[in-house]
Amino acid sequence: MNPPDVTEPSPWWDRGVHQDRRPRLLARAALRVAVRRWFEAEGFVEVEPAALQVSPGNETHIAGFATDFVAPDGAVQPYYLHASPEFACKKLLAAGETRIFALTSVWRNGERGPLHHPEFTMLEWYRVGEAYSLLIADCGALLRLAAQASGLKQWSFRGRSCDPFAPIERLTVCEAFSRHAGVDLAACLEDRAALARETLRLGLRVADDDTWSDLFSKILSDRIEPQLGIGHATVLDLYPASEAALARRSPHDLRFAERFELYACGVELANAFGELTDAPEQRRRFEMEMAERQRIYGDYYPLDEDFLRALEHMPEACGIALGFDRLVMLATGATHIEDVIWTPLAGAGR
Repeated sequence: MNPPDVTEPSPWWDRGVHQDRRPRLLARAALRVAVRRWFEAEGFVEVEPAALQVSPGNETHIAGFATDFVAPDGAVQPYYLHASPEFACKKLLAAGETRIFALTSVWRNGERGPLHHPEFTMLEWYRVGEAYSLLIADCGALLRLAAQASGLKQWSFRGRSCDPFAPIERLTVCEAFSRHAGVDLAACLEDRAALARETLRLGLRVADDDTWSDLFSKILSDRIEPQLGIGHATVLDLYPASEAALARRSPHDLRFAERFELYACGVELANAFGELTDAPEQRRRFEMEMAERQRIYGDYYPLDEDFLRALEHMPEACGIALGFDRLVMLATGATHIEDVIWTPLAGAGR
């Protein structure tokens, strides 16, 4: 396959094209202002995490952009553009910050499409010593804020509609698997053979090298996610512990973790954790994730040892990352992420 011709300039700068795009871009700008005001009113401090990090993150399927720092003496130190400000933000929590947010560019390699762009904007915020459920209330407030900023009161995407002012539905992962796929997930936990049988029953392909996590993801993406956030936003809560690398286990059932994802119109908007603060356990999980990445992709990323040291001093907290561009998409009726990015990457992305 030939690579896309990136020498052909993207038409976003054409005056006619820009005029068509401009209303959504202005709505984006208005929402940025509104978001900052909302967080400041709630007692949050905006932080500016550095984009250059020793690791882009340690999740199996997230690929980073690599670069090198060349010191004045010629020594070369590899760095990565961050895939999330998470590590830097948690270091600030260890340093003593208690309510922080960041609205910043992040980078993920190998991702481009209607809902993905290699460089995108992430809104991330953290609460120290506060209930994990407060993040759900925050999400509801931000959905309403986005609708007010854009003036669009009913959202839709690919034929699925959502009222951003409606109360958010809270649904556990087990409830969602039962409701939308007829799968008793709790009975299949850590049982690959049982989950493989359910996957085949649903008409989905099972490969010999599919792990339990692979099968879980297939059912989730094919049967569950398209049904979420219809009519009202949905929080998909309490993931199996194996599917939440940076989250603490639920005190009510150690098989599951304090992780939720927010959906509207079938679109994943945010990913939240009751944060794991056990540094040895976090190291173990990162090493497992990188071993799996090595198996699948043939490479891996270094661990951020500074982050692991900071985690030893981090207080109990909850945090969430929200895709700001996707929020703008839904709030303005856009069908492609590049319709709401001021200067999308040149080349074939649509």
